[in-house]
Amino acid sequence: MPRTRALVLLAVLTGASLTGCKVPNDLAAGSQPTGTQQAPPVAPAEARAELAKLQVAVRGTMDGYSRDKFPHWDKVDGACDTREQVLKRDGKDVTTNADCAPKSGTWVSAYDGETWHKASDVDIDHMVPLGQAWVSGAKKWTQERREQFANDLTRPQLHAVTDNLNEQKSDKAPDQWKPPLVSYWCTYATDWIVVKSNYGLTITVPEKTALESMLQHC
Repeated sequence: MPRTRALVLLAVLTGASLTGCKVPNDLAAGSQPTGTQQAPPVAPAEARAELAKLQVAVRGTMDGYSRDKFPHWDKVDGACDTREQVLKRDGKDVTTNADCAPKSGTWVSAYDGETWHKASDVDIDHMVPLGQAWVSGAKKWTQERREQFANDLTRPQLHAVTDNLNEQKSDKAPDQWKPPLVSYWCTYATDWIVVKSNYGLTITVPEKTALESMLQHC
């Protein structure tokens, strides 16, 4: 593997093991990831290797779950919170007011390829939904760690997408919901694997099968 790609993989996929993955160093320290720049994408072959390492377990229950246990959106840059930062990052020609709320811009939803010109038409989707994280390991986390997960701008966890698709997806895993744009399935599966690997979350057998199938579109 070339040295540059190896360093990228090391930075994105931290401490994976067959019995579960370690939380990234910046999260283990109890601090927010520094900066708002996403890490480079991971190649499909590397994603397949990481998928093979994820711990397979029965999906847990939603008992005790509440979105309030994943505090969001945190202030990250002056008046801008995490949601507003993603809207600026994922949009084109975005202008904001003094409170960082978008006044204008253009957003292309990767899930369906639709273009929107009002921020109210897009939602910020958690790649691995909060409820899905809860049933695959986050129930045991501290609230601080859940807050870091819900506001992670470094991993490919937050995306501006068409609002009704975000509602359709809800807390579903890839065996229960996939983006309608099939050409995005490769990226979607890779991002899902990267997030679950970084946070040591488990996957189910049907979820793993769905991800393997989606990676065939790479």
